[in-house]
Amino acid sequence: MEYCALNFLTFALMIREITIAEYCKNVVKLPLIDVRSPAEFRQGHIVGATNIPLFSNEERASVGTVYKKQSKEKAIEIGYEYVTPKLQYFLDESSKVLKNNAIAVHCWRGGMRSRSFAEHLYANGFENVYVITGGYKAFRNYVLDFFAQKFNLKILGGYTGSGKTFILQELKKLGKQVVDLEGLANHKGSAFGALGEQPQPSSEHFENELFEYCRHLDIDKPIWIEDESARIGCVQLPKTLYRQIREQQLYFVDIPKEERAKFLVEEYAGFDDTLLAESVERIRKRLGGQHVKAAIEAIAQNDYYNVAMITLQYYDKAYLNGVEDRAKDKVMRISLPRVNHFKNAKKLIEITK
Repeated sequence: MEYCALNFLTFALMIREITIAEYCKNVVKLPLIDVRSPAEFRQGHIVGATNIPLFSNEERASVGTVYKKQSKEKAIEIGYEYVTPKLQYFLDESSKVLKNNAIAVHCWRGGMRSRSFAEHLYANGFENVYVITGGYKAFRNYVLDFFAQKFNLKILGGYTGSGKTFILQELKKLGKQVVDLEGLANHKGSAFGALGEQPQPSSEHFENELFEYCRHLDIDKPIWIEDESARIGCVQLPKTLYRQIREQQLYFVDIPKEERAKFLVEEYAGFDDTLLAESVERIRKRLGGQHVKAAIEAIAQNDYYNVAMITLQYYDKAYLNGVEDRAKDKVMRISLPRVNHFKNAKKLIEITK
């Protein structure tokens, strides 16, 4: 393989270009190869893409250094040395991804890496090879533009322990469009939110995952989504989506604290006491030293109900402050007697018909 030896006209006859919009709207999903480095892929990638990196992290850094300090020609020469031993590997791995004799390739900006990789595939028998113009950068712009659209959102709010995630699940079973932000973020949104969850994605990849889910929804029809702060654990919500969450109608399910404390015991009492104590310590400044001490003592005594009641003092106040920042006519309080996801979901449907 001679890197970038073909002129543009010959290349255009061999390889077909496709925009990210065309790729996303393709009824028959093209298998996709991301040839960026493993570190780039880990930071964020198109959902469903397979990473077959042209360069390792170290090789990419080396090529970049040579490009900046010496010349483009020297960087291409070094890149060729890195890539040559992997040529058969690229074909073997791409064959595993190939579907219906078609495959798409992208890099960061749709430049040398993806075009050279696509050329290599075509030269070795891959007949229908596509390159995504603009690469991953174009995809990221497409994602941000998507979230800038106007969504028909119904915002589900309520104090901690109201079982909002479970209500959303019930709404989905009842045929409503639902987005589970906390599920995609791998975090329940509180100091205890990481317990039992997988590691969180980067904010960038969280947006990618959210986009992949939301793009299949009808954004003109109601979409139920939980009221969240701008950050869920360590991931950031898209700013344009967060702004819409804050501006649209909030359906505040108001359930007695005692009932919510019982629910939280069911949710968290099974976790190791050390993890529970560490979670309490994370809100020491906001909860206060005396309350933290009392909560940790309650954990030691397996009095998880009291732990829940103590921590809810902080969470209820914090959430209420957020609600009071909203326009009064945008908040509908719905008093419910207990945490019953099925009944509470049906009640919301009745109220919002």
